[in-house]
Amino acid sequence: MRLIYLNNIQNSCNQQKKEQVVIKPKWRQKTFGLHSSPGLLYNQPSVLVGRTDVASVTSWSAPIIWEGTFDPILIDSIYKQQNLTIATTVFALGKYTRFVKDFLESAEQHYFVGFRVHYYLFTDQPESVPEVKMAENHSLTVRKVQSFKRWQDISMSRMEQLEKLIENELASEADYIFCLDIDTKFYGRWGVESLGRLVGVIHPWLFDAPRDRFTYERRPESQAYIPADEGDYYYAGAAFGGSLEDVHHLTKTCREKLHIDAANSIEAVWQEESHLNKYFLLNKPSKLLSPEYMWRDINESAAQIKVIRFSNVAKNYAEVRPNP
Repeated sequence: MRLIYLNNIQNSCNQQKKEQVVIKPKWRQKTFGLHSSPGLLYNQPSVLVGRTDVASVTSWSAPIIWEGTFDPILIDSIYKQQNLTIATTVFALGKYTRFVKDFLESAEQHYFVGFRVHYYLFTDQPESVPEVKMAENHSLTVRKVQSFKRWQDISMSRMEQLEKLIENELASEADYIFCLDIDTKFYGRWGVESLGRLVGVIHPWLFDAPRDRFTYERRPESQAYIPADEGDYYYAGAAFGGSLEDVHHLTKTCREKLHIDAANSIEAVWQEESHLNKYFLLNKPSKLLSPEYMWRDINESAAQIKVIRFSNVAKNYAEVRPNP
């Protein structure tokens, strides 16, 4: 396993004041087209046959990815010509380090198989990261970060950490990024069909609910506020992604809104997830992933879910979280 350890804790006492200079990241230049290989054999697509039990496109013409809406042979062939790197971030603090092994081992079986993947694991216990065999062109960087006494603070700190990672390291080194929760496990293919400029994942508990039942932040005082008569979908904070430039703008905006709320002594009902949903309301995702890509439990089923690709794992939240 390729491991890189980075210490992200700085001693502010030794830092000198420097003039602030804003340097815009230089994003990797993409000139990708959807080029198919000559002689490639795959099933003929149809405009008449397809999923009829679910919506496969939003009202703003963004695709919603379900089983049966893409051909893995064709789409893999197209994207393998592009020599992509997919950065993937997870956070494992406190007792959440127990989920690292299953996450990584299952990812190596199902996640962007055959493509270049660089995992970034943020943890306060780098010594507890287990050895996991990485596939060719897959690597893992373990970055040490500070501990928190509240799980809410862990959640809210992620946007700032992701913003800095993209700015300082990834802008010119990766093409796409996905930000995932660690207390999860892969059970099926998660591949290039998920790639897009800005990608949201529909929440597994609210995919069939009306908008007035969405658990948006409902207090007008919060920057995450969404009125009861607004909203498209409820998105999971446990998985989102897209191009480096678009996810950087997302994390920067959410970090700024979180800080404004904090200055006003307000904490959104679901912390970063609330701000993510407000962002996606105003900045529509270019692609949505169905709840197949963030299911609630491998042992639960729904008629619309033909394949469980990625799911939460069962746990006692009171036992693993540092506070109620």
